[in-house]
Amino acid sequence: MRIGIDLGGTSVKAALCEEDGTLLSKRSTPTRTGDAEGLCADMKLLALALCGERGISPDSITSIGIGVPGSFDKATCTLKFGTNLGMNNVCFADAFRPEFGCAVQLDNDANCAALGEATAGSAKGARNMVMVTLGTGVGGGIIIDGKLYTGSNGIAGEIGHIVIQRDGEQCGCGRKGCLEAYTSAASFVKFAERALAEGRKSILQKNAGHLDAKMICDAVDAGDALARELFDEYCVNLSIGLANFINIFQPESIVLGGGLAGYGEKLLEPLRRLTLPQTFQSDARNTEIVCATLGNDAGLIGAAML
Repeated sequence: MRIGIDLGGTSVKAALCEEDGTLLSKRSTPTRTGDAEGLCADMKLLALALCGERGISPDSITSIGIGVPGSFDKATCTLKFGTNLGMNNVCFADAFRPEFGCAVQLDNDANCAALGEATAGSAKGARNMVMVTLGTGVGGGIIIDGKLYTGSNGIAGEIGHIVIQRDGEQCGCGRKGCLEAYTSAASFVKFAERALAEGRKSILQKNAGHLDAKMICDAVDAGDALARELFDEYCVNLSIGLANFINIFQPESIVLGGGLAGYGEKLLEPLRRLTLPQTFQSDARNTEIVCATLGNDAGLIGAAML
């Protein structure tokens, strides 16, 4: 049995999984931000509770994995900078002792989500896949030959920061023209607000200054011309990034997660149509573009499988 933990700024979630990634049970507790000692104690209590409700001895757990936001040192199992958690330089290597004697693994929460989808989600069985999370930013993870690819220093996979337009929109990372600057939910809203400020007519005007990505998608469904224009441009920009990933990795699947992936086939259809003509293809097999299916459980399952 394995335990996966997802550290979030609002809650700490933990799950007990079988060796194949099957989720057996899960629990959560509010995050004690700024309290490293309390956070470690809460994680151990969650892990013990999961074992207790299944009648499993803690020493039978083979691995504990933690998905974290922010930067970390994988070798020492240390969260270096956890802004959303209000704490830095927290080592989790011994947080579960003495009850648990297994190794504790640490990785980025987006990497864990990718591993979860590859293990038990929409890319189950895929040996090579890329996950792209379309949230406030654009993150994701890369699976090569069934394993997370994290590079020589453990921080590879910042797929939101490939440049798709030279000297383009300013990105939060400091560069210009990044995929994230064009295809995150935040950028989608920014372009809509910019258009409204320039005097463009739209049903979105009633929510100007308070828009979110779902409102824009709903306006597309309602036949709003500006919303459709913004969405079409969004898909063009995202297709450039997806085509790059396919041409570099030729994965079996690209899995889209995050809030915007909730648009489902309405997003997938134009993306497939726009992306695939930009890619090198074979007669044997080509990349599928699909949406994630595990939701918030992806990070838990992926963490357990580290």
